[in-house]
Amino acid sequence: MTSVSDCDLRQRPADLVADRLPAHVAVIMDGNGRWAKQRGLPRIMGHRRGVDALKQLLRCCDDWGISALTAYAFSTENWGRPHEEVDFLMTLFERVLRRELQELMAENVRIRFVGDLENLPTSLQREIDRATTATAGNDGIRFTVATNYGGRQELLKACREIAAQVQQGRLSLDEIDEPLLANHLYTAGVADPDLLIRTSGEKRLSNFLLWQLAYAEIYVTDTLWPDFDRYEFYLALRDFQSRQRRFGRLT
Repeated sequence: MTSVSDCDLRQRPADLVADRLPAHVAVIMDGNGRWAKQRGLPRIMGHRRGVDALKQLLRCCDDWGISALTAYAFSTENWGRPHEEVDFLMTLFERVLRRELQELMAENVRIRFVGDLENLPTSLQREIDRATTATAGNDGIRFTVATNYGGRQELLKACREIAAQVQQGRLSLDEIDEPLLANHLYTAGVADPDLLIRTSGEKRLSNFLLWQLAYAEIYVTDTLWPDFDRYEFYLALRDFQSRQRRFGRLT
């Protein structure tokens, strides 16, 4: 019998049940640098291969009927990396956006960026605005890219906005609830992820979507991000479908 690993995975494997797939997948793309180091390559080569892995995952989500993907591209803490690496990443993001926009349009992808975008290089901000505006009318997969993003900073921003409304008399304390806070997050209007995937074996959230991941299933794999392909994604989804999601209840 032919195993799934030997099959053409352009189509969703038959043992992945359509109505039990996560609607929204989030991913922490970890291990680019280690992937390059293992091969005696500069770290930037790992980041380049990581872009290819993300493109493949986005296309796979679309092919298999998953409606939303959120990727952690650059955290607020990543500014502490070597200056040369940060500069390369900013340039890489810009080039990829410019190069891939036509394909995003062709594949009906709606892309948006979340995080403190005002502190990004001006040229990158222009490409972000261009891609966001161009794809805003697309009704295919929703692709969110967390760039200069930090979960704690996002919550602080939301709290300050709500506090300002209370101070101005536009909001009472009794009106503050979970939906209100969620509407002040960067991700307002997008359903919370059902599944978080983290590569390279690390077992932490790293300040990513701290509010939104409250009830997400977490899948950790030792596979380094550049090696995360459709088969690895299949394994993550198969594991997801084996979980019983109780959301705090007994059944």
